[in-house]
Amino acid sequence: MTIHLRVRPGTLAICRLGPDEAVPAWARGSFVSVTRTRDELSVVCDEGGVPSDGRAERGWRAFEVEGPLDFSLTGVLAGLTAPLATAAIPVFAVSTFDTDYLLVPGHRLSEAVDALRQAGFQL
Repeated sequence: MTIHLRVRPGTLAICRLGPDEAVPAWARGSFVSVTRTRDELSVVCDEGGVPSDGRAERGWRAFEVEGPLDFSLTGVLAGLTAPLATAAIPVFAVSTFDTDYLLVPGHRLSEAVDALRQAGFQL
């Protein structure tokens, strides 16, 4: 099976809030992911609305695996992250019911594209 990827438009921020905080109104955009654990509330969203004083890593870009992916598939994220690890490119993964997203620092996007193409992924 050939995995096809596309680079999503826009720049994202990965934000950390306290575990009891409400999902903030600024968590908006064409890509929003919210995960709550007993230790934190993580929000990934368009960076434009994130307050400047918030705890956030800004400037991330996202690869979208063209889906939907069947739940029986194995090794998709491992296959994506291996060439990026070899290139020393940090990643942040987000999975949904239908597909996977892999975020990389925006200033390393072209390197990530090259590494993934060399590994046989279609972009």
